Amino acid sequence: MSAKHITVLVSNDLEFDQRVKKTCDTLLHMGFRITLVGRFLPTSKPFERPYEIKRFKLPFHSGVGFYLCLQVALFFYLWRKKTDVILANDLDTLLPAYLVSKWRKKGLVYDSHELFTEAEGLTGHEIKRGIWLRLEKWILPKLSKMYTVNKTIAAIFQKQYGIPVGVVRNIALLETELPESNRRQLNLPEDKCIVLLQGSYIDPDRGGEEAVLSMKHLNWAHLLIIGSGRAVPSLRALVKKEGLHDRVTVLDKMPFQKLREYTACADFGLSLDKPLHLNYTYSLPNKVFDYIHCGVPIIVSDLPELRRLVEEHEVGVIVKEMTPEGLAQTISLAFHSEDKIRWKENCLKTRLTLSWQNESKIIESYFEEYL
Repeated sequence: MSAKHITVLVSNDLEFDQRVKKTCDTLLHMGFRITLVGRFLPTSKPFERPYEIKRFKLPFHSGVGFYLCLQVALFFYLWRKKTDVILANDLDTLLPAYLVSKWRKKGLVYDSHELFTEAEGLTGHEIKRGIWLRLEKWILPKLSKMYTVNKTIAAIFQKQYGIPVGVVRNIALLETELPESNRRQLNLPEDKCIVLLQGSYIDPDRGGEEAVLSMKHLNWAHLLIIGSGRAVPSLRALVKKEGLHDRVTVLDKMPFQKLREYTACADFGLSLDKPLHLNYTYSLPNKVFDYIHCGVPIIVSDLPELRRLVEEHEVGVIVKEMTPEGLAQTISLAFHSEDKIRWKENCLKTRLTLSWQNESKIIESYFEEYL
């Protein structure tokens, strides 16, 4: 009997989505054949995986036109595709997955990476938000297999829709060896405290501006920003405006293994989402686990899931006042604290249990019946 096939749907260009990559690796290890489906952007580059990859070239890259084209492209692709199970990642791929799974009697699993209808990009756009919310209210109560990224978001979905929702945190894969810290090789200052803010979606209200401006108060520190997102151009402009080139470096997003080399050079890792949108309020960004897995203590905003992580595992500190001055004070206190060695040791201990190897067992429980 041939191996069962899973079609995995994503709305991004696939290359840098670590959660989806780790999920596909888990499914491949289970014995499934996989097709990973996303989109091809003008900035997209070819890459290889040990399974089939399909990326659509759509006439729009954002806005209403993009989402309409994506739904149509995914629907007709799924309708013709020989597959046994569909894994929809996030609400913007769920409609075609749900329709085809019902009409063709295929298995469907839903992975919600966030509170999609409470995202920063939908704040103030009530018509757009209303459309997505209506779609969510129609489909989610009918789902039998759904999981999300943390306990808080799972509880919200369960309360709203009366369905069981599992939790698969976006935790890093436990590597056998830590990346080497070599600041000189990476052209990073060797005599300063390096504070890192990384992410594929460094958008407004995620603390980038406060992080840059905090460096005005810390001449002994250096901020390293690595990633992409809508806020990055304005952060580059802010660095130039404030004359902070000697204290702030902004780098484009890079392959994950290269990013780990930079992460290992940091003294602290930042996660500074503001509670201005529920999606940020209840977030548990994967960057905090990437920091921890490189032995880097974290400095985080005072949000429920981040607070839980810091308090349970003692791997860093919480920013009480999200201003440039407040962040600078927190960085200073953390860097000069006698606890920073203990935080680093706790990171190295915590990575042994908070690993994708453990989270992947939950993934397996959702798909084993389809083998």
